[in-house]
Amino acid sequence: MEQSEDENKSKDRGATPFTQTYFHGTKVDLKVGDLIEVGFNSNYGQRKNAKYIFLTATLDAAIWGAELASGEGRERIYLVEPTGPIEDDPDLTDKKFPGNPTKSYRSVHPFRVVGEVINWQGHATEQVKAMKDHLERLKEQGIDSLND
Repeated sequence: MEQSEDENKSKDRGATPFTQTYFHGTKVDLKVGDLIEVGFNSNYGQRKNAKYIFLTATLDAAIWGAELASGEGRERIYLVEPTGPIEDDPDLTDKKFPGNPTKSYRSVHPFRVVGEVINWQGHATEQVKAMKDHLERLKEQGIDSLND
């Protein structure tokens, strides 16, 4: 069987991997092309200047990020691309969730905003309240983020 010229060209290129999509949940109003960088007050923990910035490969984790973020702005989910290396977020991996099932990562390198997820479904109000209460109890017990 003879193959067309287009089929031969696609074989010459080899495999073309898909690019991983990453999300960042926040209440900050950003635009495409903006950079999310370290050095600003963290949305979590003691609200210190952030040593790391965070992204996730799951929409659910990004939704939690937006829902739990400090501030008065609208909850937002951005599509971002890292500009440097990323590593597992130790607050959500290691002994808590071995294997990083939340696909949560951190970096000291900026993330570039490449889009925004407009239509998404948040968690139930009771779930968000329960999570915020849990985080408050941890704070009262002196259990802080590994990322502060």
